[in-house]
Amino acid sequence: MTLEEQGNFLFKYRGQFPILLFLSSIPFIKFTSFNNYNDIYIFSSIFFFFSGYLIRFYTIATTPKNTSGRNTKKQIAETLNTKGIYSLVRNPLYLGNYFIWLGVSLYTFNIYFLIYMSIIFYLFYSRIIFAEECFLRKKFDKQYNQWAQQTNSFFPKSFSFTKSHIPFSYISILRREYSSLLSGIVGYLFIDFLRNYFLYNSFFISDNLLKISSIVIFFILILRTLKHHTALLSENDRS
Repeated sequence: MTLEEQGNFLFKYRGQFPILLFLSSIPFIKFTSFNNYNDIYIFSSIFFFFSGYLIRFYTIATTPKNTSGRNTKKQIAETLNTKGIYSLVRNPLYLGNYFIWLGVSLYTFNIYFLIYMSIIFYLFYSRIIFAEECFLRKKFDKQYNQWAQQTNSFFPKSFSFTKSHIPFSYISILRREYSSLLSGIVGYLFIDFLRNYFLYNSFFISDNLLKISSIVIFFILILRTLKHHTALLSENDRS
């Protein structure tokens, strides 16, 4: 299987990456001493978690229909995004994903899991990015090559920002990002649940996390209901 074929395969199942991450975190959590707890882990976890979602929210809110979508069967791109956040990096959604899972990983209080997650993320998403960019290079040819020469794939090489002509849409964020947010919240709950079991031999979730998660999940359920049973979150020319 070529690298492009591997990327296309993983592209179809990229939504299962959190499951892989959750399952592989179990031994790390079990053998992490609670003495490793440090406020720096908590603050860093929250910072990267929210930074990741801010990147995703801005990307989703300023991209047109049939780009940066949730398609899984095949690659889709009616236009090439080169403005807005795409003028800084070519793969802002995946950069946002990395920051999110970096934040979740920090909540294990285990630096080795953080390193492990980063390696797995690289192996997983570098292939997806390779396949996507093969598709874009074939479809947009010179336009893509010029953009790729000026813009790094993952981390910005400059902060020369070009404003997108697509109006910012809060509705797009509400319609498209609640499932991504749910995945991140579940990550925190899973880690907290396991840690409490290994430490106290009892099944429970810490009070503050449970309260915050309950509010967020209730909000997510409302958004899901609005999306599937009303037209309140519908938009023209948006995926």
